[in-house]
Amino acid sequence: MGVNIVSVVILLGVLIFVHEFGHFLLAKSLGVGVLKFSLGFGPKLIGRKFGETEYMISLVPLGGYVKLLGESDTDDVLPQDQRRSFVKQHVLKKIAIVVAGPLFNFLFAILAFAVIFMVGVPSLTTDIGSIQPGSPAELAGIRAGDSVQSIDGRSVGRWSDLAEIITKSGGQELTLKLKRDGTSQDVRVKPESVKGKNVFGEDVDSWKIGVGASSNTFIERQNPIRALWTGTEQTWAITELTLISIVKMVQGIVSPDSLGGPILIAQMAGAHVKKGIMNFVFFMALLSINLAVLNLFPIPILDGGHLMFFLIELVTGKEVNIKWRERAQQVGFFILAMLMIFVFYNDIMRIFGE
Repeated sequence: MGVNIVSVVILLGVLIFVHEFGHFLLAKSLGVGVLKFSLGFGPKLIGRKFGETEYMISLVPLGGYVKLLGESDTDDVLPQDQRRSFVKQHVLKKIAIVVAGPLFNFLFAILAFAVIFMVGVPSLTTDIGSIQPGSPAELAGIRAGDSVQSIDGRSVGRWSDLAEIITKSGGQELTLKLKRDGTSQDVRVKPESVKGKNVFGEDVDSWKIGVGASSNTFIERQNPIRALWTGTEQTWAITELTLISIVKMVQGIVSPDSLGGPILIAQMAGAHVKKGIMNFVFFMALLSINLAVLNLFPIPILDGGHLMFFLIELVTGKEVNIKWRERAQQVGFFILAMLMIFVFYNDIMRIFGE
């Protein structure tokens, strides 16, 4: 339990800091005054002021905020500070400051994945461990213990490369270069369509040749440039999967019972810490992407809600009426409160269901 608490405090602290630092840095660089930088909500626990900005840690660790000078039309701003007031900035500057928070979460994920790939990740080799009876692989003469060197002249270094090429073959005949007993030989195999399940539990058709991976692995390490590119690809893939999951949830294909709150996050954080620091970094990157996506939802009080108002302002040339914004923020707060209650309920039901 202690490990869970410490790990979730570190996890949320880092991700909230990264997010709010994005807002903070853009505001400062664009000449907008920053009055407060808080990790957490509610009453201040500790804080210290440097220049005009007060840096704080607050009681409720489920978020954070940056208080900008003149953030609202109702704020009192001295005449000499009007040019540094947030509401007086061009709408494109406002959009940049709002987007910076989620953007920094995406950048954090890219860097975290890059570190993981530089340190090294275990990958399955292309050694074949099993052959399904009557499968295209067996009919082609492929044997357990063979190692696949290339497919249609394309080198394959890990099992995931092999599986991807076969899955995307469309059933076209493939030439596999195999290494067997120290010698190389080519075999031709035609993948067959096989029914299976995707990550959402839906029935899908995919192309297979009927082979299974061996348990042989190697540590794959990448240079910094390649690792950054792989980290970007990984971040994009998880972002896409997250958005698809949300759509599937709205469609009723994925159950909302899978949503988790702080208790589940704490349990998962503790579990990943026990598996090693790189597992914990991976979980941080995954959660950072989810935080970025969630914050871009067009829900008032979230970054996406502010962004929606500023985009309306950009198109119409007029600020959204303050009364409408206040009402929308009340609705947004209600939606988030209901969501928080729901995920807490899911967490508690999981505990009692174990």
